[in-house]
Amino acid sequence: MQLLHNRLGGILLLVATALLWSTSGIGIKYVDWNPMAIASARSGIASIVIWAFFRKEKLTINPAILCGAAAYAVMMVAFVAANKLTTAANAILLEYTCPIFVAIIGAVFLKEKPALSDCLALGTASMGMLLFFQDQMGAGGLLGNLLGILAGFAMAIMAITMRHQKDGAPFGVVLLGNFFTFLVGIPFLFDGSPGFVGWEAIIALGCIQIGLAYTLYSLAIKQVTALESAIITMIEPILNPVWVFIFLGEKPGFWSLIGGGILLTAISIRYILPALSSVKKMKAAQ
Repeated sequence: MQLLHNRLGGILLLVATALLWSTSGIGIKYVDWNPMAIASARSGIASIVIWAFFRKEKLTINPAILCGAAAYAVMMVAFVAANKLTTAANAILLEYTCPIFVAIIGAVFLKEKPALSDCLALGTASMGMLLFFQDQMGAGGLLGNLLGILAGFAMAIMAITMRHQKDGAPFGVVLLGNFFTFLVGIPFLFDGSPGFVGWEAIIALGCIQIGLAYTLYSLAIKQVTALESAIITMIEPILNPVWVFIFLGEKPGFWSLIGGGILLTAISIRYILPALSSVKKMKAAQ
């Protein structure tokens, strides 16, 4: 448990979070239902999982938590809508404008000014992501693209408000955020039924891909800056093809491999390797 209370632990928890987030694509393939209904149902389940994990911790509702929770719900709804109105690649890329918003807003409200090395890591990771998706990008619809950017902005607000609560209860943001998302999507739950297999997938998505993932994120955000959390979790979209390859046998293209390699290298060099090195030095000093 000591690992959860240091910088390396926070980084590893973020990597695990991104790994869990990345399972959404393969999970949703098994659900034939309205996207808003899927978002609502899995968030409802996720809110129960998050509450169960943190139920013994004190939660005081304040404006920051409410703002973050509202941003979380906007992020979820905007991303679902963006996927319907533009290409999936565009929606993901535009949502991951998030670190840019975090760098700007976080410097003002959290006083966490990005170092030059953070900016270099962000630029390199962004280049890797562009290469990763370069075969899939398209013009897309203007409204869908704008909604993708809105999802990225909302994701940034969520990260910043959770980091703002680092000495309190950051889990409150995602607990309420998932509950709000569930409420927004209730009307869509009556649009048919996903069937037995569909419900199995939704329960798995709610418990693991959202519930467990945001539980880990809530623990991690206490140990790392908001910008670090935004950059490290950029590995999420490049992990999606790994699951597709494992379960469906679809091999990623050449540029996807190059782009993914660049992104992983940038994050490893800037965050993971230095954190591992610092832990080794501390152990050696003891």
